[in-house]
Amino acid sequence: MVEHGISKPGKTQFTECWKTTWKTPYIMRLALSAGIGGFLFGYDTGVISGALLYIREDFREVDRKTWLQETIVSMAVAGAIVGAGLGGWMNDKFGRRMSILVADVLFFVGAVVMALAPAPWMIILGRIFVGFGVGMASMTAPLYISEASPARIRGALVSTNGLLITGGQFLSYCINLAFTHVTGTWRWMLGVAGVPAAVQFVLMLSLPESPRWLYTKYKVDEAKSILERIYPAEEVEGELYALKVSVEAEKANEHAIGDSLGQKLKGAFKNVVVRRGLYAGVTVQVAQQFSGINTVMYYSPSIVQFAGFASNKTALALSLITSGLNAVGSIVSMTFVDRYGRRRMMIFSMIGIIACLLALSIIFSQAAMHSPKIDQFESTHYALNSSCLSFVNANNPTSWNCMSCLRAECGFCANGVNKYTSGACLALNDDLRASCREKRRTWYKDGCPSRFGFLAVAFLGLYIIAYSPGMGTVPWIVNSEIYPLRYRGLGGGLAAVANWVSNLIVSEIFLTLTKALGSSGTFFMFALFCVIGLTCIFWFVPETKGLQFEEVEKLLLAGYRPKAFRKISKEAKDEKGKGKVDAETRVDEGTTS
Repeated sequence: MVEHGISKPGKTQFTECWKTTWKTPYIMRLALSAGIGGFLFGYDTGVISGALLYIREDFREVDRKTWLQETIVSMAVAGAIVGAGLGGWMNDKFGRRMSILVADVLFFVGAVVMALAPAPWMIILGRIFVGFGVGMASMTAPLYISEASPARIRGALVSTNGLLITGGQFLSYCINLAFTHVTGTWRWMLGVAGVPAAVQFVLMLSLPESPRWLYTKYKVDEAKSILERIYPAEEVEGELYALKVSVEAEKANEHAIGDSLGQKLKGAFKNVVVRRGLYAGVTVQVAQQFSGINTVMYYSPSIVQFAGFASNKTALALSLITSGLNAVGSIVSMTFVDRYGRRRMMIFSMIGIIACLLALSIIFSQAAMHSPKIDQFESTHYALNSSCLSFVNANNPTSWNCMSCLRAECGFCANGVNKYTSGACLALNDDLRASCREKRRTWYKDGCPSRFGFLAVAFLGLYIIAYSPGMGTVPWIVNSEIYPLRYRGLGGGLAAVANWVSNLIVSEIFLTLTKALGSSGTFFMFALFCVIGLTCIFWFVPETKGLQFEEVEKLLLAGYRPKAFRKISKEAKDEKGKGKVDAETRVDEGTTS
């Protein structure tokens, strides 16, 4: 325990989680009920990728304007930034449970607004409301689960939130496929999201507040009654004592610092433990988003179309595979996160992500180089006023291929006999698209026919396999356990804001980058971002596996450096003496633990 310093975490087995929750099903009930917030987060991330394909068909201005597509996607992210920021304050002021209830109301309202939207601006408004709810839920759900979980299985239980995020994404793709032939396709896709929000609202009404938050509000008897339902009888008093020590220390800081949001922010950045916790927490959240994951989830069908699969239904079906792999990866994370540790899983995950992004960059580069040539005669004689003006006016039209045609914002009507051979470059409009399909030919406007398409889908799958067990779930686990109790809501909120700001930047620029750099250049750029993220995780993120919250505080107070850089020579120790070393480790950012 804490009195004896920082204990070395043991090898907690995944079976321990099931053993404990089997004996105490109340723990799993808490985790799954709160985890619906993660499900909503995942559903919203996945559903817009398929709905966008049909929104573009219903609203021509959305189809024509890339910035409008990016705005529809990213406004939920912008709302989430505000929601996460307010959620951090609400968590500390009103409690974890109340924050989840407010998030459910906001999400439900947003889903209804989107389903009834008569114009793109109303879809955007609904996305903002949904974003408020998602932002609050994204940082509150893992925090609530973490504080209601025994330390030895905390990682596995918080991973259930990650599993429900990926489960929400997977279900959203299934629902997208189910509504492809129903009138009002995208309205149903977006509106169904209100159902799980309503379910969680009802469930949370019957669940208690976080015992740690209750203790900070001097509701000791309530906190004890909840701990008695979570821990074995012989462990309850020990947990209460640990809470008492932690809360008393925090209350001493509160009197010195104050309780307003501004005072807490000032106090947080002055507190060496909170500051080091933020270094780690913000690092993993920003690295998660700049790995490019949400561009894959938001635009997965579009990426599949870039790879040469023109049909909306085919794109959604192939995207379902990547989403399913993401859900499987979350189960792997639950299995191993308490066995091998948070830090190790993130490092190996980032290495795999970098390899897959580089492979995707090469594949898309080769696909662009080998795309079908343009049949000059057919392109100029296909039908009256059918020619692509950029092609007709080009200085060297014989050098054009399908990718040149699409970059000129024209459409490509593939060869009816062999789609990989020369086809027609035509003006981009609905009549010519219909004419091309009537001739049993395939119409392309986002990507070209390519023999490399299956490789692109395969490496997208490998990318998800590398991402999901590590960078998919572990950043949320780290942020649920790395801050002192008094600053836990604030610290988690700041890290979640960093996550959503990064998400907004990446999702807002993805389609624009794809047009400017091509798919190959865009994936290569994300690979470079991941190299930076891997370096930062290596330097700033300590291992918190199996540690009590109070032990994590001691670890951060001592200071963290990677193991390879942690050694101090015997001569240096003799010179300084043990007392001097201990004093300096509490002051210097860079000294070793």
